[in-house]
Amino acid sequence: MSTGGQQLGGGGVYLLDYGAGNVRSVCNAVAVAGVSLNFIRSADDFDKADKLIFPGVGSFGACMHRLEELGYIEPLRAFIASGRPYLGICLGMQTLFKGSEESPGIEGLGVIDSTISRFQVPDHLAVPHMGWNGVNPRQSSKVLEEAGASSKFYFVHSFLALPTRGTAAWALTTTNYGIEFVSSVCKGNVLATQFHPEKSGQAGLRLIKQFLLQDSPSEAGSADMVVTPNPPPTNLAPRLIACLDVRTNDHGDLVVTKGDQYDVREKDSRNVRNLGKPVDLAARYYTDGADEVTFLNITSFRDSPLRDQPMLEVLRKTSERVFVPLTIGGGIRDVTDPDGTPHTALEVASEYFRSGADKVSIGSDAVLITEQFLRTGVKTGKSSIEQISHVYGAQAVVISVDPRRVYVASPDDTKHHTIKTQVPGPNGEAYCWYQCTIKGGREPRDIDAYELARTCEELGAGEILLNCMDKDGTNSGYDLELIADIVDAVSIPVIASSGAGKVEHFSACLRTAKPAAVLAAGIFHREEVPIQQVKQHLSECGFETRPVE
Repeated sequence: MSTGGQQLGGGGVYLLDYGAGNVRSVCNAVAVAGVSLNFIRSADDFDKADKLIFPGVGSFGACMHRLEELGYIEPLRAFIASGRPYLGICLGMQTLFKGSEESPGIEGLGVIDSTISRFQVPDHLAVPHMGWNGVNPRQSSKVLEEAGASSKFYFVHSFLALPTRGTAAWALTTTNYGIEFVSSVCKGNVLATQFHPEKSGQAGLRLIKQFLLQDSPSEAGSADMVVTPNPPPTNLAPRLIACLDVRTNDHGDLVVTKGDQYDVREKDSRNVRNLGKPVDLAARYYTDGADEVTFLNITSFRDSPLRDQPMLEVLRKTSERVFVPLTIGGGIRDVTDPDGTPHTALEVASEYFRSGADKVSIGSDAVLITEQFLRTGVKTGKSSIEQISHVYGAQAVVISVDPRRVYVASPDDTKHHTIKTQVPGPNGEAYCWYQCTIKGGREPRDIDAYELARTCEELGAGEILLNCMDKDGTNSGYDLELIADIVDAVSIPVIASSGAGKVEHFSACLRTAKPAAVLAAGIFHREEVPIQQVKQHLSECGFETRPVE
């Protein structure tokens, strides 16, 4: 398999895909640069490559085991030693090190004489480190200069390279998140980034293009490039996420729809609301500056054969035009095709990842998994959360929570976790708990959002998408009490959702409840509040934002 475009030298550019994660976006980023891309299919292919790109997600140990099974470790070491240009992304950088605290006893490639460490950050910071952060140049580099050294890049990781004697000669950039860490390395023919350039918008595309076009990644930048010995700390920007609910209309077209309390039909005509086709709308949001795009599959075509899922094609086409993280939710569970062919949730997720998704969102199934775990107290390793997290990493698993308020006069009136609310109930109740629901909010369960979030984190989830049934479609603002409660409950990032109606709602949520990200859907679709307007407002309020290019 190869993508169209120009070849470089005799063998061209090769990509090492060991079978985990979304490599489609890397392929698309290379295609944007107009360069042909081939895939490593055997150990012999390393000798054919003029340049090599190695992207990776998941665990260090699983990655090294897979490379060993494929017989790739020694050919990979030989390629790097040959002086031919190498670009490593995320695990493609971490595997250059001697080892990792993530997988004790597992040897890395040993190119860099240092070890990958676990994030040790203050309690108020969520891990994984997820989102858009800056970089501080530690050496002059044409690749970095052309990409834009002042740009923000997309990070998602729970382990890091610390500035040590072993990394001193390698560090291209450092970044701050509670502590300072090495965010990219460059020496001789080797360039590697902890961040994901293929998901870092135009800045990331420029970095990849410069790697492809230059003879040496370590070529120095111009005399004007600023390398400051003691730069100010970089800052993680809160993410602004656009969400698209996708279904088929009565004519069989895929549309993006947003109705009041899940009523997706117009009240007069009863036709399915159509607020834009998903790929075009996602591309518009990317251009407007959305930091991530989330698709929620809310239609019955979840039950179509897995390989004929319309959402797979939506992801493929979207990933050709959108170079920020993509999340897909809806139907991430064990399924059976109409012909009786069974598929595990891991297989379903794998198809989505291969089609361009970076994360999968698990909703109703997460509630059922939590209920089972709370009954038994046993981690079976077989749940969708555990399986996907094990193979693709915690950062790939998002738990979508759909709770609604249940008021009580006193915490003693329920076994569930309660909060004292500033919004009393219909009979003056001063307390409430948040009851989780499944099936799009239609079925309540005897479990609360606090309990669900903490349990799913324990099972391996890397992020919480926190909706609120009482706020959805109201345009009255986020449920700040709910969001603050869940942010305090977990150590993983929380996305605030439901209720945004004006720019002030976004800043109030970030300032008061402190989620890692804020999400909206209908107001963006209907263009009531443009994404650029939200970003401008957040910037004026003093929040760090990713620049729109």
